[in-house]
Amino acid sequence: MHSDIVDLRSFYSTALGRFAEHSITMALSSIWATVPNERLVGLGYTLPWLERFGSDAERVFAFMPATQGAVVWPAAGPTATALVFDEELPLVDSCIDRMLLVHSLEHVENPRETLNEIWRVLSPAGRVVIVVPNRRGVWARFEHTPFGNGRPFSRGQLTELLREANFTPAAWSDALFFPPSRRRFMMRFHNMLERAGRRLWPIFSGVIVVEAQKRLYQGVPAAQRASRRVFVPVLSPHAATRLGRRIETGPRHRRVRE
Repeated sequence: MHSDIVDLRSFYSTALGRFAEHSITMALSSIWATVPNERLVGLGYTLPWLERFGSDAERVFAFMPATQGAVVWPAAGPTATALVFDEELPLVDSCIDRMLLVHSLEHVENPRETLNEIWRVLSPAGRVVIVVPNRRGVWARFEHTPFGNGRPFSRGQLTELLREANFTPAAWSDALFFPPSRRRFMMRFHNMLERAGRRLWPIFSGVIVVEAQKRLYQGVPAAQRASRRVFVPVLSPHAATRLGRRIETGPRHRRVRE
């Protein structure tokens, strides 16, 4: 189950959330090569980083999982957000140059199936950039931040998962070396702790960041599904929320279940 969009926005509006956003931005900057006119998609809650890294892109879309909920973005101009299912992205094959995942992979039911779907929509030279909680880090052990929810990963687990889905890890980075404390006294030292952590205890970072290249020399078998999800309009004065409607088909009948 993904973190709720309301909780995510609330966290990143706090001082601790802003420090976390900055730390992840620095980690992404170290591996993010600028590609002019690329087609960029964010999956999960990626708005703070799409705004920073999407300025040179031809098109930018923010895909938000149905179990998370969505908000309208950007505030001005045509909306670029869509409510999606992680394993059934509404895109044709090989149409995206880069995909960014934040608050995404650690929450999906089947990480390999989600990565297979990302492999499908990426161009032959496409790359996926993933931010996940570090299994060894302190942030994965406290539930008052979004990084304490879901399934944390180690570098070894992430490498194995990417290779199984026909991706080759190309670059690594880390972020969140300061403790997830909301006390003002501790937050005053977050810059010092962040710098010290990068030098002294990098394996205990709060999150792991990896960029992986799509691999072409091995095919991915199409997943067989017995059901097909269908989007249903949601009437709400605010942003769209969660969807749960599913149409299941069988050999003799069709049934609609709410």
